[in-house]
Amino acid sequence: MARELPLREEIDDKFKWNLTDIYASEELWEDGFTKVEGLLKEVKSYQGGLTDSADSLLAGLNLIMEIEEIVSRLYAYAHMKQDEDTNNQKYQGLYDRAQGLYNRVASATSFMIPEILTLSSTQLREYLEGNQGLQLYQHLLKNVLRQKEHYLSAREEEILAMAGDLAQGPGNIFGMLNNADLVFPVIKDENNEEVRLTHGRYIEFLRSKDRRVRKEAFTALYNKYDEFINTFATVLNTSVKGHIFYSKTRKYNSALEAALDDDNISVDVYDNLIKTVKDNLEPMYKYIDLRKKILGVKQLHMYDIYTPLISNIEIKMSFDEAKETVKAGLQPLGEEYISLLEKGYNSAWIDVYENRGKRSGAYSSGCYGVHPYVLLNYTEGLDNVFTLAHEMGHALHSYYSNKNQPYVYANYKIFVAEVASTLNETLLIHHLLKKTNDKEEKKYLINHYLEQFRGTVFRQTMFAEFEKIIHQTVEKGNPLTPQFLQEVYHKLNKTYYGSKVVLDKEIDLEWARIPHFYYNFYVYKYATGFSAATALAAKILNEGESAVRDYLNFLKSGDSDYPINLLKTAGVDMSSPEPIKSAINTFNEFVIKLEGLI
Repeated sequence: MARELPLREEIDDKFKWNLTDIYASEELWEDGFTKVEGLLKEVKSYQGGLTDSADSLLAGLNLIMEIEEIVSRLYAYAHMKQDEDTNNQKYQGLYDRAQGLYNRVASATSFMIPEILTLSSTQLREYLEGNQGLQLYQHLLKNVLRQKEHYLSAREEEILAMAGDLAQGPGNIFGMLNNADLVFPVIKDENNEEVRLTHGRYIEFLRSKDRRVRKEAFTALYNKYDEFINTFATVLNTSVKGHIFYSKTRKYNSALEAALDDDNISVDVYDNLIKTVKDNLEPMYKYIDLRKKILGVKQLHMYDIYTPLISNIEIKMSFDEAKETVKAGLQPLGEEYISLLEKGYNSAWIDVYENRGKRSGAYSSGCYGVHPYVLLNYTEGLDNVFTLAHEMGHALHSYYSNKNQPYVYANYKIFVAEVASTLNETLLIHHLLKKTNDKEEKKYLINHYLEQFRGTVFRQTMFAEFEKIIHQTVEKGNPLTPQFLQEVYHKLNKTYYGSKVVLDKEIDLEWARIPHFYYNFYVYKYATGFSAATALAAKILNEGESAVRDYLNFLKSGDSDYPINLLKTAGVDMSSPEPIKSAINTFNEFVIKLEGLI
């Protein structure tokens, strides 16, 4: 009989997060929902007169921020309750209501920006000088005026906000199909025992030393996606059309330009990432060739990409061991950071193990005024130790930002979000390599770092190029058919992995299982974030206290300035290709180190 995942209630409570820190009861959640509905009536009184005076502008902004803060708390609770078990219809309903309320709030407050845009620069300056309270919103107001040409009339903004539920449809459909409806087949593990293939177990199977297990898991997973490939293509096509609709409506030249403008990031930054990585693929090819040689296979297949190269050692850790290892690795960040990390460990911030219906993957989430939360699907491989370090990086970034910024600037931009997470991973690998003298363990760890880099810089840049291509294709009026998507994905794999890998037909379907393709040009930030984190980690390890101080100030800055500027103050310039080149040089050095140990 196949080994199935446990039900939610079968997991020990000590390994579950405690969402009662957000709402002690669902009655309080309902109270918050009701309060927002009442405040939405009040906010109408500002429509048409928001900018009549500095006092009116301040009061209206304060009310809107109060509403947004409450609804973000409602949403956080609902989405995390649903993620505990996506089959639970009660919390599907709660999440749907929270999402609907979010869109109602966006619609009801959609007059805010068009009315702010009626202010001239002179009027805004006079308001800021005449009302001390408005100083809080100075960055917000100036950023709105920066994007003036892309905002519409109050009525048009309201219509766009009302369409929010429809815009979120493709991502929601993908999520339910991918997490709740897809049931993967049973396969036989290394011990010839029948085990249900799941999202959480898939990567573990691809790391198996047994090539049969790797191939069977790989084939079984993608055969299941192939059964629904027309649906996945249609949903992705619809999502891309939504991005393009909004970009055209707001008078941008492309969906890419529209997506980047919220962070005040130039399209050149995106294009430079792709160009810089593609111009420096030789170290990646060298690594792939080395992988083929070490594994001793005549042909290297895509299901051989993840398995550790060092077969006579395997680092596994219980969750308690993982916590202590991450804590030791992050010691360079100082006592304050470590004490906050321990607080997260000991205060039910983390939902640890996979259960039936639980959302796949890992993330950090939460809301203002409450500590952050981390969702894991922990298994005992080394990768999951790094995932813990990664997600706690996000969590403590949120903690610092929330503690040091008002609500309006607490939610830092995604462009900087991946810096804190990948910096933690970088410090952890340095710690693990430093503390061992065992040659085999060093090889294992270097291999792990190379895989981390491959997945975060090379693979995510390939994803970024795929996103750019599919959006440009639809912008030219062409559909995203399954055949087209598979052809594009095949060519990109050929470019990024080179000629030493057999491109199994199943890998052409990989785009169908990537949730990030619904996030509107999100993935490139993994690659830029990793590059920035590599530079900042080097500064912390080499310069010590002064670099830590600059870094913690960066974590505390939230969204109080544009992302590029915040990173510059921390010590790295991401408008330049240099951090990406430097990161790839580091990758190359690790490849050479591994060659030297073989």
